[in-house]
Amino acid sequence: MTLSHDLYAKALTLIPGGVNSPIRACRAVDCEPVFIAKARGAHLWDEDGNRYVDYVMSWGPMLLGHADPVVHAAAKAALDNGSSFGAPCKAEVDLAEKIVSLMPAVEMVRMVNSGTEATMSALRLARGFTGRDLVIKFDGCYHGHADAFLAAAGSGVAAQAAPGTPGVPAATVAHTLVLPFNDLEAVKAAFAARGAEIAAVIAEPAPGNMGLALPRPGFLEGLRALCDQYGALLIFDEVITGFRLALGGAQARFGVRPDLTTLGKIIGAGFPVGAYGGRRDVMEKLSPSGPVFQAGTLSGNPVAMAAGLANLRELEKRDYTALEHRTKAFAEELAHILRSKGLPVTLNHIASAFTLYFTDRPVEDMAAARTSDATVYAAFYRHMRDNGVYLASLGFECAFTSFAHTDEDLALTLDAAKRFTV
Repeated sequence: MTLSHDLYAKALTLIPGGVNSPIRACRAVDCEPVFIAKARGAHLWDEDGNRYVDYVMSWGPMLLGHADPVVHAAAKAALDNGSSFGAPCKAEVDLAEKIVSLMPAVEMVRMVNSGTEATMSALRLARGFTGRDLVIKFDGCYHGHADAFLAAAGSGVAAQAAPGTPGVPAATVAHTLVLPFNDLEAVKAAFAARGAEIAAVIAEPAPGNMGLALPRPGFLEGLRALCDQYGALLIFDEVITGFRLALGGAQARFGVRPDLTTLGKIIGAGFPVGAYGGRRDVMEKLSPSGPVFQAGTLSGNPVAMAAGLANLRELEKRDYTALEHRTKAFAEELAHILRSKGLPVTLNHIASAFTLYFTDRPVEDMAAARTSDATVYAAFYRHMRDNGVYLASLGFECAFTSFAHTDEDLALTLDAAKRFTV
């Protein structure tokens, strides 16, 4: 028995399912979770002292690596002055200024406490601004656990083999139109039928919760044009892509400007934080400037703001292009190793994110992602974890590298993959 096993057994008596977020239970990969004790750089250590090369990176935000010394020092200095004020602080103004300077489509920004809070608030704002109710989302895109988005969500919801979740009123998701990602004709048809009722289109510009999928050429541009034509708002959920695909996010990388942008953990360097921002005329509809209400005692938390500002300032100094080249070469070698074992493998990659699907189909939407062999992925996950490599406990997730991953970390990972047997 292990300390992780004992902790999980105890947690099962105290916490529903033994975890505070469903994917952590590792049910999709048929094993128990390990309990993490500490993290540094590209590594995690569990309660039993086992070290892992981490490709989850707190589900994306740790682009500098865990416990970056500059970020750590900034957070500690802020904590020395108090953990929460429930009042304005200088750091939130400084972080807002930095985000506005880096994100092409963000003119004003409102801090919140999570990506879920950011997306639910952005949708409320879009509805308040347009006076309309309907929202278009895409099958497999995960925008947090707010009721309106739990219709054909990806990631952890997909692992439950359910289209949504009990507890969400049918009337709520009735205002959500779910379409296939990358199918611009379906979006055109929806607007032609109900364009006067559609408040917004929300999309992960490069979805990370059906694994990593990339937009087809013209798809994001087509969404922009349709929203302009029908007076709807375009919302980019950049909780995963923001500051990772490029310093200015997916909107900078793909050259498409949304009306609203939602951001998550990376702007707090892993602290619980989120934000949404966009066009000034839209954002000024928020209370107290306008009639759309949204509030939060912990919004603009001084510790999270200080850590986030230090994080973004450090990212401005880093070589994104070099990290992308290293990640691409590593991911292609990993795919080659698995294909040499007779496995069908499709690799999707961009910047410092990638997904290996155990399928021979190209993956551009959730329907294709579902063809990946979950049994093989589960076996691969267990093997890699047993050999010191920490992957996402579900095949519908991205793997992430960071500026902290070394050549030795990547070599250890490839060596472990070479020993995998189906």
